[in-house]
Amino acid sequence: MINQLSIATLALALSAPVFAEKEFEDHNRMMDHGDGHLMDATGGMVMGQNTDVLPGGCSRIAATKEITVHAGHKYAEKFPGRMFAFDVQEYQFEPCTKLTVNFVNDDEVRHQWMMHGLPKYLYPKGMFHLEVTGPGKVTGTLIFPPGDKTYLVHCDIAQHMEKGMKGQLKIGKGDAELPSIPGVSAYVIQDDYSDSKSESITETVVAEITEMKKKVVGNNSFFSGLTVIGLAIGLILAPLLTRKFKNMSPAEVITYLFDAVRNVIDIFAKVISWIIGLVKNRF
Repeated sequence: MINQLSIATLALALSAPVFAEKEFEDHNRMMDHGDGHLMDATGGMVMGQNTDVLPGGCSRIAATKEITVHAGHKYAEKFPGRMFAFDVQEYQFEPCTKLTVNFVNDDEVRHQWMMHGLPKYLYPKGMFHLEVTGPGKVTGTLIFPPGDKTYLVHCDIAQHMEKGMKGQLKIGKGDAELPSIPGVSAYVIQDDYSDSKSESITETVVAEITEMKKKVVGNNSFFSGLTVIGLAIGLILAPLLTRKFKNMSPAEVITYLFDAVRNVIDIFAKVISWIIGLVKNRF
């Protein structure tokens, strides 16, 4: 009896593996639940779809575009320390563009492609959301509002965005460069694998400023105060200047700095002239 049961179990395991990989599925027969919400029972979802209603300020469809976005572990291989990623991290379109997105999940887990910050009068909850569980494809359409704006696109599954599955989508010229976009912008918090005792950023900065102050001005309280203020301003401005000078040549950076100094001098001269004129008029 035991031998017969073992043989039957082995035959079942060989003929139909319990943990067989899911086949790729094109989710093209979803049920419409209203307000642009489409869903099926096998892991496909579209939220916030809009195929024909113009956002306020758009007199017409400026362009009709279609893209295919892939999501998966293999796209993170070119970003050290990341686990998941989209195949493209940055997109740019004209305002009032009608965009159709084919979202392809190449992994065995659930992934999403989401946009936040859309006008809520047109997009419920202010979002456009594509979702696929396991290997498959889902398609959704939206119409962008007018104006220059940068939107975050990401996977909202726990830790997927933090592990690299994020990008930015610019409408027009965009209005910002988002931080920590893999391959596009610098990470806000860099990974640190050192064995030394960790210190807070504040403690590190204070220690460095104090040490520099001792070397430069000794114990002179007046100059040490100015030094601390100057160094603090420099540390605050450093990230902004890094983004500003990104992709500039040394000559372009120098030219920009000279123009900035000249503008500051012009403003200072105008303020002094205004004060002198004000004093003369009073006497």
